[in-house]
Amino acid sequence: MKSSVLLVECADRPGLVHAISGTLFRHGLNVVGNQEFVDRPSARFYMRTEFDGPIDAPALLADIRTALPPDADVRLSRLEPKRIVVLASKEHHCLADVLVRNLFREFNAEVVAVAANHDLLAPLTRKFDIPFHLVPSTDRSREAHEAELLGVVGRHEPDFVVLAKYMRVLSPEFVRRFPARIVNIHHSFLPAFAGARPYHQAFERGVKVIGATAHYVTPELDAGPIIEQEITRVSHRDTVEDLVRKGKDLERMVLSRALRMHLQNRVLTYGNRTVVFE
Repeated sequence: MKSSVLLVECADRPGLVHAISGTLFRHGLNVVGNQEFVDRPSARFYMRTEFDGPIDAPALLADIRTALPPDADVRLSRLEPKRIVVLASKEHHCLADVLVRNLFREFNAEVVAVAANHDLLAPLTRKFDIPFHLVPSTDRSREAHEAELLGVVGRHEPDFVVLAKYMRVLSPEFVRRFPARIVNIHHSFLPAFAGARPYHQAFERGVKVIGATAHYVTPELDAGPIIEQEITRVSHRDTVEDLVRKGKDLERMVLSRALRMHLQNRVLTYGNRTVVFE
């Protein structure tokens, strides 16, 4: 039997952990993992509880909501594999890493398709027996490109979308179709060096560390809630090419960590921040 995950956000008050765990106990469920966090400035309580046992979801949710403050946001889900569509462009390193990890079932997911605006990565994708869709963006309007892309993505009914170095800015209309369900890997330690050519920006600035950031996509460019970040040191001896090479290693690692956290229902967003229960 698959485990279930309960995610709770509500106003903080004494006894919340006891109230939630007690309700699960009364329903005959066994808690196998629990983490909680209180954001003191906002007095908000966040909790992730993983448990085993057969559930009557409507009855369980009703009882939990009764035990919590009226403003509680309560989400219940099974830890079942999610369907992923990956969007890519020309760079292979992040897509290749996701496809290998998918092949060996490292994620709680299944990559059901890859779509790209260039055909360079089609042979790589097909080596994994995954459908590849070419959706060209050259010499056509953004609206026409995204309309076709939405049709391709929607056909596969994904639970969420991964931008594996998809080097195009998605329109607000596209993003709103998948609220908190698009994960992007950005090649800098956000909020530093947002936008294009961040490694070149970092080189010109003479930084001593570079980084990579995985975040949820929002209508504002490179400004969505951050899921995971990592850095590595660089020096005056490093060229732009060295920064790019080191950055690609970071990007692969950061994206895989973020996907694992998301797919295990370990991320809660609040405002433009996240609680990540590792």
